[in-house]
Formats: sequence, C-alpha cells, structure tokens
Amino acid sequence: MRDRVFVIAEIGVNHNGRLRTALRLADRVAKAGADALKFQAFKSSELVSGAAPLAEYQARNMKRAAGAQLDMLRGLELSYGDLKRLKAHCDAIGLPALATPFDFESADFLDGLIDAFKIGSGEVTNLPFLRHVAAKGKPVLLSTGMSTLKEIATAVAAIRECRPAGSRRSPPLTLLQCTTSYPCPFEDVNLRAMETLKGAFGVPVGFSDHTPGIEASVAAAALGAAVIEKHFTLDRDLPGPDHKASLEPDEFQRLVAAIRNVESALGDGVKRVMPSERPNLAVARKSLVAARDIRKSESITEGMISIKRPAGGIPPGDLKKAVGMRARRDIPRDTVLVWADLSRRRDAR
Repeated sequence: MRDRVFVIAEIGVNHNGRLRTALRLADRVAKAGADALKFQAFKSSELVSGAAPLAEYQARNMKRAAGAQLDMLRGLELSYGDLKRLKAHCDAIGLPALATPFDFESADFLDGLIDAFKIGSGEVTNLPFLRHVAAKGKPVLLSTGMSTLKEIATAVAAIRECRPAGSRRSPPLTLLQCTTSYPCPFEDVNLRAMETLKGAFGVPVGFSDHTPGIEASVAAAALGAAVIEKHFTLDRDLPGPDHKASLEPDEFQRLVAAIRNVESALGDGVKRVMPSERPNLAVARKSLVAARDIRKSESITEGMISIKRPAGGIPPGDLKKAVGMRARRDIPRDTVLVWADLSRRRDAR
C-alpha cells in the first residue's frame, strides 16, 4: 500500500494580517486533522510594484471596483516576528508547518524556520528565485498553475541544477497540479495532468485545490496524489481575497476523513477474498440442490438438480461431474447436495 496522502491546510493570508487570527487558524487546522499548516511570508514592497493592479478575483472577493495589489497586501502582511510566533505555536501543538516565500529576503528568513518550501505558481518562470530557494537544500513543492509543460520543464531543470554546499543531490521536488483561479471551475481542474507531470519528470505529484467543496481533492487522492493542499479559513464570509476559495474547519475535517477513506479503499491491488466478505460467501454463493425427491440408487440427471443458495454443498461448477452418479440414500426435494450423497458405483447400496 502506498504512503498516505499528505494533506496541507493553506492559511495563506486568511488571517487578514492579524497574528491572533493566525494562531486561531493553527488551532483549528490541528483539530481538523491536517498533516501540516502552510503560511506565507512576504514583504509587500518586495513582492509587487505600486503599479500592479488587483487581480479580477481579488477585486471581486474584496468587493473593490479597482485598486493596487500593494495596498491590499500591506493589510495582509504578517511581520517576521509574527511568523516566528506562529511557527512556535505550531510546534507547541505538534502541527508541522511549511511556508511559501514570495521574495528573496523572505526565503532567507524562512530557511532558518521551516523544513520545506512551497513555491507558488507565479514563480514557475522566476528562475533566479527558484535557484535561490533550491540552493538551500530543503524539499520543494512547486505549484504549476498558469504553466505549460515546457515552462515546467525549465523550472524543474533550474531546481535540479542546484546542489547545496556539501551535497551531491538537488533538493527533493514535488510538483502540484494547480489552476490559478479563485474559486476554480471544475472544468478547468484537469486532474489527469498529475499523471502527465509524474511521467514527464519522475517526481511525486499532488494537487493544489482552489475549487469549491471537497470533491476535486478526494478525486485527486483516488488518482494518486501524494500531496493535497487546500485553503483553510475560519469563515468564508470574512473580507479578504482567498476566503471564498477556502474550506471552513468542519468542511476541512470532512475532507481529511474522505481522503483517509479513499486511500484505505484503494488497497494494495492484490485481488483476494477480503476479511469482511468471508462471512457472506456461504450466503451469496450457491450449491447443487435436489430439484425433486431423489430415490436411493437413482442415476442423477440435470433435470433432478437446481442451483440455489447457500454454498457449502457441491459447487455449481461440478454439475457435469455429479450428473451420472447415483444417490447413496433417499434425498428429499430442496436438499443441498454433498459428495457423500452420491456414488460413482452402479450399485449405490
């Protein structure tokens, strides 16, 4: 059986720039059963220029007609000190945490704080940044939204060419199928692209889910996702760009339970009688049964035999073997036949 799916709760900026909310999110993520929490680290002034407009979904979800990304992000930014306190809180409650840096400085800060980097889809073509993060040697999870296979190949090559000091290997890499749309319409999810990524690059693959509900993530688990990432919020009606594409705590708990059920149901692929069905063998399978009263020494014909439940008698597959044998005793109608009832000898006395 494969290793279990690693489920990441992405709190992103759903703390709305408040440490207290981020700590509450961590508590609810742990209670929901996620394998890890993911947060974001960025310096707004390093992430976007003043000329960068809001994305359409950001304007819609923030209920703004227009505006600058920089103004929005300044209100959603947590300080490095806040992020240290968030990570310490995660450690205290036994919740693993990883993070997404959006600029070089934040990547350097996170290097001493977390054990794995998640890189967002917007950085797939940012090769200097990918090399900077990969050179730190920590595992990298790279989302692939808005990307062609050729662009992903270039990004993978950039990561693989990096060898941290003292190491002969590039950092472990996982690629996540992703569609950069919030929320993402189901017809744009393209879960089968996970298999394409796995075949093209020979790495573990997963799914970063921006759809409403839990169905797409559950399907991804069934299709072999090693990692599933889903946005997590305390309340989808809170103001902010990502709440609408997030799950609330009870929904996320149902998601985790559904994924665990799916991976358990996938099994190991060996076809065999399972323990829970063994008691039903006798009930569901059939035997040869006397279709009428059969007298001792009568030669058995097919007309004397019907096939009925339960199992335990002569199996239906041996019907031709039973035909032509003789009854050792009087056999009442509807009796389940067993081999002890029949004889091959002409004289069944």
